[in-house]
Amino acid sequence: MLSIRQQAALIQSRVVSATELVSAHLRRIAAINPCVNAIVTLDPERALAEAAAADAAIARGDRTGPLHGLPAAIKDTHDAAGMRTTHGSPLRADNVPDEDELVVARMRAAGAIVLGKTNVPEFGMGGHTDNTLFGPTRNPYDPALSAGGSSGGAAAALATGMATVCEGSDLGGSLRNPASFCNVVGLRPSPGRVPDIPTAFGWQPLLVNGPMGRTVDDTALLLSVIAGPHPGSPLGLNQDPGMYTSIDPADLRGLRVGWAPDLGGMVNVDPEVRAVIDAQIGTLLDLGCVVEEASIDFDGADEAFRTLRAWTLAYLLDDAIRRHRDQLKPSLIWNVEEGRWLSGRDIAAAIETQTRLYHRAREFFERYDLLVAPAASTVPFPVELEYPPFIDDVPQTTYLDWIRVGYDITMTGCPALALPAGFTPSGLPVGLQLVGPHHGERGLLAVGKTFEQANPAGHRRADLPALARRGLSA
Repeated sequence: MLSIRQQAALIQSRVVSATELVSAHLRRIAAINPCVNAIVTLDPERALAEAAAADAAIARGDRTGPLHGLPAAIKDTHDAAGMRTTHGSPLRADNVPDEDELVVARMRAAGAIVLGKTNVPEFGMGGHTDNTLFGPTRNPYDPALSAGGSSGGAAAALATGMATVCEGSDLGGSLRNPASFCNVVGLRPSPGRVPDIPTAFGWQPLLVNGPMGRTVDDTALLLSVIAGPHPGSPLGLNQDPGMYTSIDPADLRGLRVGWAPDLGGMVNVDPEVRAVIDAQIGTLLDLGCVVEEASIDFDGADEAFRTLRAWTLAYLLDDAIRRHRDQLKPSLIWNVEEGRWLSGRDIAAAIETQTRLYHRAREFFERYDLLVAPAASTVPFPVELEYPPFIDDVPQTTYLDWIRVGYDITMTGCPALALPAGFTPSGLPVGLQLVGPHHGERGLLAVGKTFEQANPAGHRRADLPALARRGLSA
């Protein structure tokens, strides 16, 4: 599968037309999607018409953007004008917005051609992509297993070559755990790096939009497109997103790495995940890093995150629960009802803890350059489950327990990069999570590039012919 830069170069040199590229991706979707179920809304006629317009622009010699003519798919929680956007909920099954969200508008302005929408859990809530409208997205490496979530459709689409450009969002790991499950790259940026517009919570920096890619370079290039300040974002970072257009690998000699495979004892980790992650200590040492077992102090992060999440959901979905309770999944109802009982003191205490976590992270990165942890605590689990019942023999009692390795880091406000680390003996992907200091995306991506060059795990792709055969028999 060619990178963003390679495909863009072929279009610019007119070796391949945008129409040919889009057509090839539509054929791939027809062959693979019946098995994987990553793309849930498709508009081939519009995509081909936009591809023809992209080809005409090249023929005229027009100035074009970095994604010109490239096939993209949009997370189904993000509005795309004229395209059904369901949020994975029957309550929005017929919703067709009139305008693009900012992240979609920026991708289109850079020349991307939107093929369709990628699957999500209901209202994007949960680490497993499944809903009553479209069913589950299946893991490209084993369709009997989960692709992760909530950006599971995007990760599976990238892993199978059904789209070249995909974005997502991340509250508690929604870019990072599907990247781990599907052997791709996902970046949770610093709050404000990619403005979330429109949103009711412009001052609350838990949910962020961010890029995914098959490589670190693809991910960085997409970040250069969707990042950048906007007057509608009160937390927007006033920095030039062009800094991500081209990133060289970093020299890691002397890099101070805090090794935190269980976040200092805060999370349970599957032994298979731990084995793959631990093997990467050698990779980092070979690259010249100084590795010590050390972690940010995450005390209080779990309770504070759950409080702020439940409070947010109770505000956003309380009316939906009261009027359409029978159409919503039980775990979502539970989470909303948890928020109903919160007091102002509960919320204030959670925000205070969030501030303390920010400062603990800031102090950690005065001693270390990088924190390394798993991108997901477990390997992909059976697709019929909402979450794994156990991790390392420890019961997981809610749909939130198992994603703590993601949301504890969310609470610090630090950027986090998930990228392929290796495979279990049974052939399941495992991802590594690199966490950098506040607003340190550029350095984080440079480190990721170096690690990626030293570790070939990201080159191992799913068996597409086998997926196509399964799709035919589905």
